[in-house]
Amino acid sequence: MPIDNDYFKKKQQQNGGGSSSNNNGGGGNYQPPFEPPEFFKNLGKKAGLIYVIIALIAALFIFKPFVIVESGQVGIKVTTGKYTEEPLRPGFHFYIPVFQKVILVDTKVRLMNYKSVEEISGFDSGIRINPAISILDARGLPVSIELTVQYRLTADGAPNTIANWGLSWEDKIINPVVRDVVRNVVGSYTAEELPTKRNEIAVKIQTGIEEDINSLNGQPVILQSVQLREIVLPTKIKEQIERVQIANQESERVKYEVLRTKQEAEKRAAKAIGDAEANRIEAQGRADAVTIEAKAQAAANEAIAKSLTPNLLHMQQIDVQGKFNEALKVNKDAKIFLTPGGSTPNIWVDTKNKSRDTAVSQ
Repeated sequence: MPIDNDYFKKKQQQNGGGSSSNNNGGGGNYQPPFEPPEFFKNLGKKAGLIYVIIALIAALFIFKPFVIVESGQVGIKVTTGKYTEEPLRPGFHFYIPVFQKVILVDTKVRLMNYKSVEEISGFDSGIRINPAISILDARGLPVSIELTVQYRLTADGAPNTIANWGLSWEDKIINPVVRDVVRNVVGSYTAEELPTKRNEIAVKIQTGIEEDINSLNGQPVILQSVQLREIVLPTKIKEQIERVQIANQESERVKYEVLRTKQEAEKRAAKAIGDAEANRIEAQGRADAVTIEAKAQAAANEAIAKSLTPNLLHMQQIDVQGKFNEALKVNKDAKIFLTPGGSTPNIWVDTKNKSRDTAVSQ
């Protein structure tokens, strides 16, 4: 507010009028305590505009007619109860308070865990934890399935999804579909089959959930993955499976021992066959060598026989006879036996050796 100086001016005039009776004369020089700056003098003219600006700023903070949409979110503008079909993308957006409002919806990947109640702990806005899915197997035995589902809300269809399903869309879309598919798939197996066919069951569960989610109008949700984490069996079934596994392991061990013994026997048999074959080859080699030698000797004999003509034999006989004659000069008692037909060689016996002579005489 501007400062009114009229009071100070009037006071100064009153003090000036009585200055003649004042010996000191100080009253006529009275000054106001301070002189207001020029800004305050002109403030009265601009006060209305300043008030308007202050009111606008206060309204911005009080009514907050704007919203900031962060990455991984979309905004849904609601005008007098009607959802706008086009979502608000990340950024700064204005809206009209009272008549409009903006609902922020998370479009990041979310998790829905199905696990045992005693394991439930912690809290995260993007992670929902539900009890494990209880199922009756093909024989009516209770089985619990623990799994994790990853999914996210479709950004373009978020307004229609929220308009049709509400803010609790996860409990209306994801949860019922998962439980229904898991019960249909697992319920067709016996408890004993579940551990051995785990991969087959996991594929069927994910395929079934994908088909049901994708069949919804407008595809409000995109399924990322389904992970089968645990198959919780009854205690008796688990003990029975363990006994079967132990028996199977023992059977496999016996089969291994039999196979190893068979392999050792085959190894020894193969070695014996190899040794026999080696001996046969060696004997065959020796026989072939003898045969070759015999054939060579026969060929040599045949060649010699063909070369022995009567004249050649006669010459050899004459030569041998000459050698006998020379021997008779040394030992006149020697005996000479002529072969029939006069063929060579003749047999000569030295009779000086009594034992030899006796043997010959007999």
